[in-house]
Amino acid sequence: MSDKGRPRSFDRADALMRAMKVFWEKGYEGASLTALTAAMGINAPSLYAAFGCKEALYLEAMELYAQTVGTEIWAALETAPTAREAVSQILLATAEAYSQPDTPHGCLIALGGLHQAAIPEAVCEALTRHRKENIDKLRQRLEAAIAGGELPDRVDAGAVATFYATVQHGMSILARDGGSYEALKNVTDGAMAAWGVLAQDPAP
Repeated sequence: MSDKGRPRSFDRADALMRAMKVFWEKGYEGASLTALTAAMGINAPSLYAAFGCKEALYLEAMELYAQTVGTEIWAALETAPTAREAVSQILLATAEAYSQPDTPHGCLIALGGLHQAAIPEAVCEALTRHRKENIDKLRQRLEAAIAGGELPDRVDAGAVATFYATVQHGMSILARDGGSYEALKNVTDGAMAAWGVLAQDPAP
């Protein structure tokens, strides 16, 4: 039987999860084909046959990260009773997710391609899109709080959302540099101390 007609002898979903962890740890440019195939338990021809190329594999891995780790971090946007509690829970979930002992520290999307000249344009665009979408989700939650009377009309929802998204990006770098959960939680506490000024909401 030719290679073309032979069924895959590996679990594609499991291989993608393993590739995601390599990209999460090393970033796009740092994840070599050798490291990827070793982690995935396949050879290069199998990788290309199943995923097309490194760029396509990264884009799939990034979406998997967003749908798994990312979904858990951002769940409070839908479940928290107030905007303040939503932001607090997101940052606490971030501290928890970024400091797990059995996964790479930090965020795949925040740290995945910091050197844009070294990575494909499609990867840069996808990373930028995800980061902007996160700011938009925060902004929309804050705008809903303003519309519902929870926060004053004068609050700049876009500025507040950008501030807390930037804090989250900084937490990613701190975690990658070895920052503990306690250190990340301290950042969360400090950021939430600014809530009353930024959102003009004195609620504790």
